[in-house]
Amino acid sequence: MEGVKLTISLIIAIILQWTLRNVWEPFAYIDFPLIIVVYAALQRNSIRALLFGSIAGISIDALSGGLLGANGFSKTVVAYIVCEITRRVYMDNLILRIPVIAGACLLDDMIYYGLHRLFGQPPGNDVLVTAAYSLIGTTIAGTLVYLLLQTLSGDRTRRKKRDVFAPRRQTRRRNPIRLGK
Repeated sequence: MEGVKLTISLIIAIILQWTLRNVWEPFAYIDFPLIIVVYAALQRNSIRALLFGSIAGISIDALSGGLLGANGFSKTVVAYIVCEITRRVYMDNLILRIPVIAGACLLDDMIYYGLHRLFGQPPGNDVLVTAAYSLIGTTIAGTLVYLLLQTLSGDRTRRKKRDVFAPRRQTRRRNPIRLGK
């Protein structure tokens, strides 16, 4: 059921990315599909995250008319790196997920503009200004989307207000059976 919710969220994110820039220009700096791709990577399902990254990137490239495959490659690389970080570091805390989405946004922008430069395509705007605005907008929107998706997930029970940020790891229990004594 979680996969269906993420798939629907990805479709909504692609539609929002395509349409919201016509409503208000600053919405162009929020990368909604990247937020969903990083969220899928944080769920520890590598195959789903890589698939979402490539589908989201290629669909955004096809709808925007840019260099076809640049967004797909950058989002797939970001999904892979976030999956590898998640395998090694405990990322179930919202405070730890904020720098992850910020770093993913920065990496995505740098790979995207690097591919444009590699193939001789001129970027649309100034790279540093676009990357800075995208970093700020995507990090804020990503934090709000993560809170929304966390409250909508059905596998967790209701928590108290103070437990919103982190479920703590359980310490290893002692073995009640003592061998040898």
